[in-house]
Amino acid sequence: MNVLIADDHLLFRDGLRRLLAQFDPDMTFSEASTYDEVRAMCDGSTPFDLILLDLGMPGWNGFSALGDIHARLPKALLVVVSGSERRSDLLAALENGAAGYIPKSSSAKVLMGALQLVLAGGIYLPEQAIRGGDRFDFSQPVDAINDETAQALSSGAADQLTPRQRDVLARLRDGKSNKQIAHELGLTEGTVKVHVTAILRHLGVRNRTQAALTAQSL
Repeated sequence: MNVLIADDHLLFRDGLRRLLAQFDPDMTFSEASTYDEVRAMCDGSTPFDLILLDLGMPGWNGFSALGDIHARLPKALLVVVSGSERRSDLLAALENGAAGYIPKSSSAKVLMGALQLVLAGGIYLPEQAIRGGDRFDFSQPVDAINDETAQALSSGAADQLTPRQRDVLARLRDGKSNKQIAHELGLTEGTVKVHVTAILRHLGVRNRTQAALTAQSL
């Protein structure tokens, strides 16, 4: 597994590398300390499987930088590890292709669990975000997520979900992968994908991340 660790603090990069080496001794690591270095390394010459990066490094020009990296390496799992615990930053990261958002205040155990979830095909959100904690407050109206979601909910689209689709949506909210959902509900992964597609259409959202955030607000 090829891993890129991008952070402008050498000590933090070293800590992540040592931690991940315990997770999988066969990982190959590359490091970057600026977004210019990240862009240069994400030119497609190295097929990164996992990219861990901080926000606001030198060369940072907004969340479009994440979208650019995701567009260049769409198969790479992009995970933000940031000191920011602002709700707006989390949502912007997810909207631009991040498969997870891990606050730097998290413990090593939480970080490892988050990466296991992402590598299994899930999407990691901080516990505070899922439960509506003080720093990641998801108690705001759903139109803070996007206008399409608000319109869908106001028209009662959520009520059109079948009981089985609601079961799938509840597990999407918990960040579970299609494989995990299929195992828990006794379904095939193909059937779960059909349900997910229907859920996205009914809720008027574009991806499973937005569906999970919508489920939290219901």
